[in-house]
Amino acid sequence: MSTAVDHFTSFVDALADLLEEGRAPVEANGDAMARRLYVSRFHLDRIVSSVAGEPPARFRRRILLERAAYRLLTSRMTILDVAVEAGYGSHEAFTRAFTKAYGVGPRRWRGRPTQIRLASPSDVHFHPPGSLRLPAQKKVTSMDLLTNMVEHHVWLTGEMIGCASRLTDEQLDAPIGLDVDEDVQTIRSLLSRLVGQMGMWNAAMDDRDYDWSLEEHESVASMRERLSVEGPTYLGHVGEVCEQGRLDDTFVDATCAQAEVFTYGGMIAHVLTFAAHRRTLVALALDAAGITDLGWGDPMRWVAEPHD
Repeated sequence: MSTAVDHFTSFVDALADLLEEGRAPVEANGDAMARRLYVSRFHLDRIVSSVAGEPPARFRRRILLERAAYRLLTSRMTILDVAVEAGYGSHEAFTRAFTKAYGVGPRRWRGRPTQIRLASPSDVHFHPPGSLRLPAQKKVTSMDLLTNMVEHHVWLTGEMIGCASRLTDEQLDAPIGLDVDEDVQTIRSLLSRLVGQMGMWNAAMDDRDYDWSLEEHESVASMRERLSVEGPTYLGHVGEVCEQGRLDDTFVDATCAQAEVFTYGGMIAHVLTFAAHRRTLVALALDAAGITDLGWGDPMRWVAEPHD
């Protein structure tokens, strides 16, 4: 990474810190930012302009307008309050700048909002609720997304088992009104099946038998132990298939009463579809039991963030 890019990244980080602290309009002007980064104002202007494709003042103004649009969309702040937060001394000055950027005034935009992001040569934008996001160094492919969704499934199943350990046997075995299979479902049976579903397909792909008796009134400790093996094993199968581009390849599932042939892609889609339903039932049952840590278990934000 070049020195210029290093300085630009530091500039973005510093601006993000000020945004998060709510001090951007005053302390994010050119002179203040140059002092914060221990460079001259002239040097800062040259660095940001060369890397970002726009001078610092325009860069900062665009970011603050994007944040202002976000505030208009998600808060009940008055337009004047939004204008002041964005560094404008009057309602009129803010309206002129906002109209030039978004094509309509803030009042009309709030009633019928469009995209928050403005065109940018650097592709650096305001990232709600109070930060900045640099463009991704690596583009996410459909296979990356698929693998990430499976990672989320394994992770969330583990988190749900952890939550279930705080329940009594009576709570674990209380019937759930909406069933996914023929049998009456409980938190215990659903979590055991979530782990077992991965174990069953691991067995099928490895051409070995699956022991269904493991899911008969399984303890939370047993689920946790099995997941520590079946989760990474299943994720390894998915990662290998995706990396080698073999989603259309077939394998024989000899664990069925009558052996069947499935594609890897179809199997993964099956697992994620039925797992999502079971996880939702568990999330609702946990919530009813007073455990709200995981919400709905929605993967939307999880898959967008980096994970070790």
